[in-house]
Amino acid sequence: MGCIRLLPDLLISQIAAGEVVERPASALKELLENSLDAGSREIRVDLEEGGIKLIRVADDGIGIDAGDLANALARHATSKITSLAELESVASLGFRGEALASIAAIARVALTSRAGAAGHAWRIGAQDGTLTATEPAALSIGTVVEVRDLFFNTPVRRKFLRTQATEYGHCEEAMRRAALARPEVTFELRHNGRVAWRCPAQDVVARVTALLGDDFAAAARRVDQSAGELRLHGLAGLPAYSRSGRDAQYLFVNGRYVRDKLLGHALREAYRDILHHDRHPAYALYLELPPEQVDVNVHPAKTEVRFRQSQSVHQFVFHVLERALGRASTLPQPGQAEGVAALLSNTTYSPASHPGAGAAWSQQTAPQRASEPRAYYGMVVDALADSPPQAEPMPPLGYALGQVAGVYVLAENTNGLVVVDMHAAHERILYEGLKTALDEQRLAAQPLLIPLVFQATALEMATATENHAALAAVGFEITVASPTHLAVRAAPALLAKADAEQLAREVLKDIREFGASEALAGRRNEMLATLACHGAVRANRRLSLPEMNALLRDMERTERADQCNHGRPTWFQLTMADLDRLFMRGK
Repeated sequence: MGCIRLLPDLLISQIAAGEVVERPASALKELLENSLDAGSREIRVDLEEGGIKLIRVADDGIGIDAGDLANALARHATSKITSLAELESVASLGFRGEALASIAAIARVALTSRAGAAGHAWRIGAQDGTLTATEPAALSIGTVVEVRDLFFNTPVRRKFLRTQATEYGHCEEAMRRAALARPEVTFELRHNGRVAWRCPAQDVVARVTALLGDDFAAAARRVDQSAGELRLHGLAGLPAYSRSGRDAQYLFVNGRYVRDKLLGHALREAYRDILHHDRHPAYALYLELPPEQVDVNVHPAKTEVRFRQSQSVHQFVFHVLERALGRASTLPQPGQAEGVAALLSNTTYSPASHPGAGAAWSQQTAPQRASEPRAYYGMVVDALADSPPQAEPMPPLGYALGQVAGVYVLAENTNGLVVVDMHAAHERILYEGLKTALDEQRLAAQPLLIPLVFQATALEMATATENHAALAAVGFEITVASPTHLAVRAAPALLAKADAEQLAREVLKDIREFGASEALAGRRNEMLATLACHGAVRANRRLSLPEMNALLRDMERTERADQCNHGRPTWFQLTMADLDRLFMRGK
């Protein structure tokens, strides 16, 4: 007699349940999807002991005919699809016909439903793969599914469950995802007889605010862009609302919550320039596209998808979100930044494009406060009296008052006091200028009056010799001066005041490690960010008032000016109310 034999149906279902039902939250997710596919407008969920003892889902959907109740609990039975063609363009959340059968194999299940034309409801039960007889029941509309004693007949799997509080937390998260996916549906969650939360039917913004909080909604930007058959909408959190974990990331594809690698990469890339490396963005975003353009039959949990045109979807999501976050600065951006780069290169500066900067000037250093306090503060008062144009409204960041410790610029605006990290702000200005210039193929190189010669390693010598075109593309001319030395003959004009040797070593390192084409494509932003960091005005650099005002004006012109290239804030506002609280005025 052979060793290969057919497994019993119950064991097959219990094995299949391992892929679908990991914990109470997994079962709840499947039941919620069935309710939504039934066209429900209101869904009520009752849990006991974190869903381990009871999960009850009641909806007002179309219901199930009495003759279909047994099939609803059978394996591979569904009303969602009938052919491969329908599977390839499925629009429903469920379609496998596995969920109810899998749950019924590891729990005590009761299914009560009333179809629209039926005179009354019908009920059927299931336990250990055995169905009870269908019998009349009382129910006004829709369907009620009760799942009791999850994993009662698979004790090993039950031991892997966590505490009731932990399992409830996972169930609540499954409910939250469903409620975010379908804001037009009313949801109510009860635990151990008490209402945990209830969301009436509402629009997307109201639903996101209700479930993710007022703080998130206040620190998020609306996104709503379309391109052909693709649409991305929802709310994207600003960097100020970044998190230490990924607990506030909700992404939906055609109403289905997903954790997709392709989309996740596009979102990370969009936030890369404005988010600190150890922080995670928060968002609730909805991607819509024709069902036939996305394959949802990738994994039994249905949280992974595959796109027919993956590159197009990636680029669409990335560019839409990048533009939205670029406009998300609290400052207006009427044009490109240029004044500070020229300013810090010892060029003459014209006030025509920078209101409040004063008359044309040549670079000078403000008096040191320790040695000339009267002269310094007198200059501040005189500058404020003379430079702001009286007929024009005060700009968002106001006008400079002075510096603190050679690091921070203080300015006064209509709201109170503005504190600016001058290096971080200038770094962002230079970075955006470099990106724009490179995109428009006008990244100008400025010849050095005296070439800078430095001792180079053998690898640096080889990289410079073999990559003249790549170096020229980012504004560098680096030639061999001797068998052991390189000469920097030109550097990007935007970085004219930076340390040319350090910049040259950095760009050679990037090209050497990643290759010329990759450094100018995938690694482009990282390379430009490094150059901008080294080119930005350093701490302890004393700026004149016109220089400070030019920095403020360029911040107002620059996208993403609220954060430096590493995601740190570039400025803070202290309102008059904040200052009054600090000094206990009005107490």
